[in-house]
This record gives sequence, C-alpha cells and structure tokens, in this order.
Amino acid sequence: MTEDNYSSAHPPLPPTTEDARVLWLRLLRSRRVGVTTFWRLMAEHGDAAAALAALPGVARAAGVENYQICPEGVVQAELAAARRHGARMICRGEPEYPADLSDIADPPPILWAAGDAGVMARPMIALVGARNASSLGTRMARALAQGLGEAGFVVVSGLARGVDTAAHAAALDTGTAAVLGGGVDVLYPSENAGLAEGIRARGGALLSEQPMGTQPQARHFPARNRIVSGLSRAVVVVEAAAKSGSLITARCALDQGREVLAVPGHPLDARAGGCNILIRDGARLVRSAEDVVEALGPSEAPAPQRDLPLEAPAEDPRVPPAAPEKRSLAETAALHAQILSRLGPAPLAEDQLIRDLGATSGTVSPALTDLEVEGRIERRPGGLLSLVV
Repeated sequence: MTEDNYSSAHPPLPPTTEDARVLWLRLLRSRRVGVTTFWRLMAEHGDAAAALAALPGVARAAGVENYQICPEGVVQAELAAARRHGARMICRGEPEYPADLSDIADPPPILWAAGDAGVMARPMIALVGARNASSLGTRMARALAQGLGEAGFVVVSGLARGVDTAAHAAALDTGTAAVLGGGVDVLYPSENAGLAEGIRARGGALLSEQPMGTQPQARHFPARNRIVSGLSRAVVVVEAAAKSGSLITARCALDQGREVLAVPGHPLDARAGGCNILIRDGARLVRSAEDVVEALGPSEAPAPQRDLPLEAPAEDPRVPPAAPEKRSLAETAALHAQILSRLGPAPLAEDQLIRDLGATSGTVSPALTDLEVEGRIERRPGGLLSLVV
C-alpha cells in the first residue's frame, strides 16, 4: 500500500473525545513518527491507542531498543500553550479541516489554527514569491491579492517578507490565511508580528502543523509549502529565483494536481528567473487576477455561500486492515539492505522504489517504516524517500 493509499483511501475517523485527541497528539509527537508513519500506523492498527501500544514493538523490530512514546505530559503542555494563545487543534476528518488539504497524499493529521478557522471553508488561492521582492513585485502581489479577494477567494501565503507580506496585507479585509513554518505562537519574521495580529483580528487565520513553541528551521519550510499548495485551488508565483522556496511550492502544487500560474519578469532580473522557467515549462502566464479566475474556470469560482453538512457522516463501511505480512528476520534484513542500496541522498518516489524492487507495496511499506523509525531513511513531502546522511 502506498503513502497515498494509507492517508487517503480510508482515512480514520477523527477523535471524538479529549482523551482521543491526546492520543492522536502523542502518536504524532513520538520520536521518528512523521506524517506518513502516523497514517500507516493508524491504518494498520485502527486507532491511535492501538498504534501507540504497537509502536515500541515496531521500533524494537527496527533495532531501536528502549523506545519511549511521547509522554502525556508533553502533549498536555502543548495543549495548555495552545489554550493560552487562543489556538485550536483541528484534526483531519473534522468539519473545519479543509477538504482540499485532506485530499493530498500527505495531509497533516492536525492543524493548529489561531484566528477564525472558518476562513478555510472558502476557496483559496496561494500567492507566493521572493522575500527580496522588487517594487514591481510587491505592487503586483497587492493587486492580485485585492482582485482575488474581490472575486471571493481567500489568499494563502507563508507570512514571509516580500511577496507574502504584500499579499496578506492586501487581503486583510477579504480573507487571508498564513501557514507558518514554526508554531502558530512563534511569529517569524518578527517584523510581521503586527501583520499576524491583524490577520487574526480581521477574520483570517494563522495555521501550522508544528508543535506550539516550535522555532522555524530550514527543514520545516518544504513541509509548510505542501500545506500552502494543498489548501489552494491554484498557486500563483509572483517573483522567484531559479532556485527558491517558491518553486518548491509550485512543484508541490503540480504533484497535488493544482493549477500553477506565474507572473513573467525581465530575463535579466534574477528574481524573475523561476517564474520565467515555470512559464516556459507550461505554467499559465498571469497579468491580473482575472487571468487567475479564468484559468480556474467556472466550476472553481466561489459560490455565494458554501453549504456545510448539518448531519453526522454515515457510518464508516471500512473493513479492518489486513495484518502486515509476516517475514523472517533474515528476509527482513535482506529487504532492508535492498531498500538502502536503492536509495541515496537524492529523493526517490516510493512508488518508483516499489517498482524497482519488484515487490508489493504491502511488503515494502512496513520495511520503510522500520527504516524510518531506525533513523536510516527520511520521508519527504510528496511521497519521496532519501537516505539520512
């Protein structure tokens, strides 16, 4: 079973009690349990309590002795910090969890939301671009954000300097959501603290999958970018260098089946290099908000009012997942060696690895979890794998 199958085919029901929410957080915050491993454990064991009970055995089978799951006190401290900051924990499957984000291959199990989480019920478009944006770039970001807001879209970005700042500021009155690389209580960069408070006060939301209090680090931003694109019907790149985080967001959008659009720039301006490359490779050229709305087509246009379900969902018809295939220690070790020999520092798609090995996903996926828990491989957004170097 591939990553997409584990996270999307039969997502587990969301927690319905405070104790169940604590168990979700304990599983997600346990050492070496990333998003993909979380969904796989939930699929195999049915709920967070059973997954937590099984986790030390999974770690032991991977060669990690004395593995300790996340203590309840750590999670309770995170929940208390969220209450102090006015942040809400929204679990996948709950009504406020955005449907578009739920459909990506690696959706975050939980989102912390500070502000009005209801903004996520409206259709969203991401505006991203350079931190060192030019004057023309920031003017374009403001014009696009204002036009898209007037058309009924919520503007999504990452609260960074430059294009992100201009886009959020221009959409304060029509709705904007900022996805942070750290915790929702850690405002980065610090000069945008006032903008962040304005987003909260004027009907927008600050969002993050990171624990409360987490200081943003470089490794957090690619995962953050998949959420920016996953929330959105389309991603518009306003200014971006040929190698930039904005292009990572664009690649995530393409992997997620989203529309990618770009504002062209002068060939001699390095800040426009990434946008020009995207357009050369097939992205839609953008001159105005009308170009974005036209690219999405009438079926994607915002409705005057979104209908929300008033009744509880029907009973889940799933059957319990099949037990993992039993293998001997020698067979497991041989499979681990084959996987490690196929991987390197450069990311490789999990589906491609399974094809290269000529094995079934049901055989390979448990081995990948073992190696991830052991700290020998790393899962990256978009179903990619690499060796830990």
